[in-house]
Amino acid sequence: MELHNSTIKFIAILGFIYLSKLLLNFFIWLWIMFFRPAKNLKREYGSWAMVTGSTDGIGRALAFELASKGLNLVLVGRNPQKLELTSKEIEKKHHGIFTKSIVIDFASCRGEEVARIIDEGIKGLDLGILINNAGLAYPYAKFLHEVDLELMDSVIRVNIEGTTWVTKTVISDMFEKKRKGAVVNIGSGSSCCVSSYPLCTIYAATKAYVAMLSKSISLEYKQHGIDVQCQIPLLVATKMPSIKKASFFIPSAETYSKASIRWIGHDQICIPYWTHALQTYLLRMLPDPILDWFMFRMHLVMRQRGLRKDSRIEHSKN
Repeated sequence: MELHNSTIKFIAILGFIYLSKLLLNFFIWLWIMFFRPAKNLKREYGSWAMVTGSTDGIGRALAFELASKGLNLVLVGRNPQKLELTSKEIEKKHHGIFTKSIVIDFASCRGEEVARIIDEGIKGLDLGILINNAGLAYPYAKFLHEVDLELMDSVIRVNIEGTTWVTKTVISDMFEKKRKGAVVNIGSGSSCCVSSYPLCTIYAATKAYVAMLSKSISLEYKQHGIDVQCQIPLLVATKMPSIKKASFFIPSAETYSKASIRWIGHDQICIPYWTHALQTYLLRMLPDPILDWFMFRMHLVMRQRGLRKDSRIEHSKN
């Protein structure tokens, strides 16, 4: 009987410890997501920030949010008309904020040219924040053999080469000036929130590269006062995933950008938006084979929709 009671007490103690740990982790998560103070970006890093892919979606929303914090902006994009429009809208909404535009198409520029254009564009500026938001995905899910060479090359150039060369150029400038800085690379839930991402393979692989690049150079430059971070969004209502309407699990670009800015300078890899973090937690509870099956079936449906859309477009031309 005594042995039985001792066993029950031991199990109860283990259960108490486990539940206490769960509660502690939950309260830490609440603090981080909703109550941890954001850094004063201008005071911490300087008066200028650069955002690539700044004319649409998350990048545009991030640019406006940074301007609301009093930062001047270097806007990077491939469309000069959109850049000019975004620049004027920011300066009109946020009086006293200066903007500068850099026109560059990462899909067509080689690395050395990217470095030269960025280096010339930031000369003389107190650039303390870089947000690498420019990215390219498939128009819809495809098997690897269906991805044409031009699309494959563009995805790799924009997501890997563009991100790497811009990061190297800006970090070199920060390092030489011995100044504090923050580099934020926008990753993707496809690279770390699920066990696989079939039919969007190249895109997911490039985003896995971005996560590893960020984590590794964070260790290299932390001692020099440069905070490097990879932020992981899941679905956001933007043009790239063709989701126009925001919902509980899918925030608007404006809502997401507010959470994103609050995380700058905290953690190497992070999921800034709270419902995205919740989704990731739930997804990781599933066994990999079940999650793999689900992702494959979901992307097969998306592929069929894309093929039907292509067929309708082709039919309308004839």
